[in-house]
Amino acid sequence: MQIVYERCCGLDVHKQTVVACVITPEGKEIRSFGTMTSDLLELADWLISQEVTHVAMESTGVYWKPIYNLLESHELELLVVNAQHIKAVPGRKTDVKDAEWIADLLRHGLLRGSYISNREQRELRELVRYRKSLIRERSAEVNRLQKTLEGANIKLSSVATNVMGKSGRAMLEALISGTSDPQVLAAMAKGRLQSKQPQLEQALEGLVGKHQQLLLSAQLRHIDFLDQQIQVLSLEIEERMRPFEEALARLETIAGVGRRTAEVVMAEIGSDMDRFPTAGHLASWAGMCPGNNESAGKRKSGKTRKGSPWLREALTEAARAAGRTKNTYLASQYHRIAARRGANRAAVAAGHTILVIIYQMLKHGTIYQDLGVNYFDERDKNATVHRAVKAH
Repeated sequence: MQIVYERCCGLDVHKQTVVACVITPEGKEIRSFGTMTSDLLELADWLISQEVTHVAMESTGVYWKPIYNLLESHELELLVVNAQHIKAVPGRKTDVKDAEWIADLLRHGLLRGSYISNREQRELRELVRYRKSLIRERSAEVNRLQKTLEGANIKLSSVATNVMGKSGRAMLEALISGTSDPQVLAAMAKGRLQSKQPQLEQALEGLVGKHQQLLLSAQLRHIDFLDQQIQVLSLEIEERMRPFEEALARLETIAGVGRRTAEVVMAEIGSDMDRFPTAGHLASWAGMCPGNNESAGKRKSGKTRKGSPWLREALTEAARAAGRTKNTYLASQYHRIAARRGANRAAVAAGHTILVIIYQMLKHGTIYQDLGVNYFDERDKNATVHRAVKAH
């Protein structure tokens, strides 16, 4: 086979060791290094002394990140490769052979690197993902609090939409302090909840024990702590998002896309769409399009491939939110597909549409123009009339 890169290196990465195989016109050399910073700097010096131009490694958990962080500052072409794409022959697997196999594939140009963003983009992505994890933890803690209330015969969630609102919070604090009179607790209602005084009195009549007071107190303090940390992260993310403020404002005009969704999308894909040749490439990378599985002329399961779970979650949430909007193209698309294929497939399909819209807006700097709720009916009027006549 044709040699594409004359001086290259394959890395077999583990938690505590890195096996490196360098192939040059002078021959092949294999060394093992530790994963401490000093060891990785020694690896970098050795690669430079060998005049290596290209380095490939498996995307093993998070263990590739320290190596990538140190090597990206040197003039080396780095490839992080999906491990499923470079499996060696079964029964011949050792760390040395793995490194040799990666180096040999790289030498002949048979490896395709994954998309790795620059350091600033990776830092922003870590912040946004961690904030999402804290939001999930807050939701879980609120659910635990509601379970504690159910165990104490307090049915507050059956009357109040938001248990953690101002009214609900005041009632919870009173329950923790020992107040048990339903009328006193119901009188703490504010706003529209005041019209539900009789229902609140019934819902707040329960048996709150000492251990439940302790649990409620701990859960409220934990929720307060999570709120504080989410706010800190949001401020840092807002500061780092300032260069993309104009693009974020345009993305928020899409039905179903809010500020946090726009921030997740920007953190995951960035603002430069030149790395994706078409919107289809971006959708495939994100795992928001059907997979290819065809054999003997028969198309089998079209299950979506694994992409970015963070981006996929944000897009499907935006799609479901768009489905609840009125008189919009995305709502029309969501409901048409949901009626035939179900809500989950409709969310993926509408999420794919949102991603395509985002690609075009970021690629060409355009603004969002909704096609309207009647777009599908107007596109083929004859079919619409035929369906209406057939229904009757």
